[in-house]
Amino acid sequence: MIKKLYPKLAFTSMRKNKKLYLPYILTCIGMVMMFYIVAFLYDCSWVQEVRGGALLRTILSLGRGVIGVFSLIFLFYTSAFLSRRRKMEFGLYNILGMDKGNIARVLFWETVMTGGISLAAGLAAGILLSKFAELGLLNLLHRPVTYALTVPLDVVALTAALFALIDLLIFLNTLRQLRITNTIDLLHSEHAGEKPPKANWLVALLGVAALGWAYYTALSIDNPISAFVMFFLAVLMVIVGTYLLFVAGSVAICKILQKNKRYYYNPRHFVFVSSMSYRMKRNGAGLASICILSTMVLVMFSATTCLYVGEEDIIRNRYPRNSTMTLEMKDLASMGAEQAAELKNLAAKAAAESQAEPENILEYRAAGIAGFLTDAYVETDVSAVSGVSLSDYSQVYQIYIMSLEEYNRLTGEKEALSPGETLLCTTESGYDQDTIRVGDAKELVITKVIPKFCFEGMDAQVFPTIVICVPDFAEYVTPLLESDGEDAAALMWYYAFDLEGDDPTHMEITNRIKASLQTLKEDGEAVADFQCGCGAESRSSLYTMNGGLFFLAILLGTVFLAATVIIIYYKQISEGFEDQSRFGIMQKVGMTRKDIRKNINSQMLTVFFLPILAAGLHLVFAFPFLYKILLMFGMNNRPLLVLATAISFGVFALFYSLVYRITSNAYYDIVSNS
Repeated sequence: MIKKLYPKLAFTSMRKNKKLYLPYILTCIGMVMMFYIVAFLYDCSWVQEVRGGALLRTILSLGRGVIGVFSLIFLFYTSAFLSRRRKMEFGLYNILGMDKGNIARVLFWETVMTGGISLAAGLAAGILLSKFAELGLLNLLHRPVTYALTVPLDVVALTAALFALIDLLIFLNTLRQLRITNTIDLLHSEHAGEKPPKANWLVALLGVAALGWAYYTALSIDNPISAFVMFFLAVLMVIVGTYLLFVAGSVAICKILQKNKRYYYNPRHFVFVSSMSYRMKRNGAGLASICILSTMVLVMFSATTCLYVGEEDIIRNRYPRNSTMTLEMKDLASMGAEQAAELKNLAAKAAAESQAEPENILEYRAAGIAGFLTDAYVETDVSAVSGVSLSDYSQVYQIYIMSLEEYNRLTGEKEALSPGETLLCTTESGYDQDTIRVGDAKELVITKVIPKFCFEGMDAQVFPTIVICVPDFAEYVTPLLESDGEDAAALMWYYAFDLEGDDPTHMEITNRIKASLQTLKEDGEAVADFQCGCGAESRSSLYTMNGGLFFLAILLGTVFLAATVIIIYYKQISEGFEDQSRFGIMQKVGMTRKDIRKNINSQMLTVFFLPILAAGLHLVFAFPFLYKILLMFGMNNRPLLVLATAISFGVFALFYSLVYRITSNAYYDIVSNS
């Protein structure tokens, strides 16, 4: 009989506290479902078979890890709300004769029930929706779909084991809290608030400093590599700064509002300002959590939407023509007309076998070398550069040297230069030096800076590029060719052309060219190394990568949105119960339900829209970071990123307003029934 008492008490308690338990169970179900879906997709056999499948598996593995870790953290966070609301009930059990061991048994059965329901329903939903997720991913990757439904038992076991472990850890943590709390504290926990803290200006200044550093870094870094390296540190500083400012800022705002007697002693504002003064830390931390989660959702959706929608732009940036051949030649003699004719015939023959012919041809010869640019000097010997860190890669430039004759042929110009003079063109604006010197080559006087970069295939995007045109190409590059190892210049022959036909035809031609070039290289001909590709070949891999990232953003975005909703809901519910008695007193002295509604609306405008506004500010300053990081993926369509960012923020703000309106009604129902 006694054994049946504990499960019955646990079930009765859950039923009576359904406003608290139902959202928690739904959250657990959602987490189980999301983890199963990502783990299921990672386990799919076709993932390894698609072009770029290894990268897709890495993306899905990352998503599985993120959801697993986030589930642990967030379920601990939400269970804390349950524990806080249940402490008074446990105190009553204690007064009625149940010791902490008996209460622990009740908690055990609650954990078993919530965990069992969550796991069963989550796995059922995950299995049901996993096929829809698979079809959605295949559609994003532009792959043929299959309709066979499979249930991998190893994925089911992994999911069950993970969330059983999370439930166990939450249960043990709850027992720890119960053990260190005495009966009196349990009984009065419902009314235990925080002491109104003093405004800590040092904390606020630290928050401003952290955010200021992150914002300045985002605006000042102009190199994609540096942006990628510094991005994660900047994110950490934004998180720290946001928490410090919201906690300290909540205190400061309350102090300011309380000093404004006309504002404070107003039925619309008095209750929420006075009650907020007694829960500063939780209030500020909760708002900061909402702000950070909102920012994460906005950044993910903005970046991945831009990548997915702009896939064809990326392909066109990488391949201005349908097919591209970039050959590294062994020496200057190998760059002659005879060798070039042989290579062009090779490409024409490969195309002819597929009844195609190269057209819109682009051809040029150049020497390429990378180095650190300081003032007017490019240091090409990396070992000679000391003190350069990963964050200092804004100094790295890709340098191309081209003959004046080649430049005039490409552009149709008739420029003339004397020995020691050069024309200069760069992807970066603002080169204001009169001369330039590259490595051991002689110094050149710049007679003209070409205003627009017009050399297809030379813009690396990740690193800025400088093209210098010289009248005596062979004489100028010889000292650069004589350097040892990776510091030496590479002689490059670039040949690109368009083709008629579909993607499979282009890939067939490219594969034939690759095979022929490999034969030339193995036979010891002029070719030292080569890169050969086409847009059709890149398209499949790009769809796999960008589609996988976009799909992962949808899943993680859904998880983070759900977390945001739950935090807002529990914040409203917990504060509603805490404010219930205060509003009850105010109703007894004349406050009407209409006044309560006005008070809630005032609270919404004063407090709850701060996180979305702060998230919008974070997003604005994150935009330069995002743009530079997307350059590493070949995406340089700034207007598209602006549009994706604006739409993401607009949709999220609408969603946020809707969620708050719904949860504020729950708050209103609690305080108005006091």
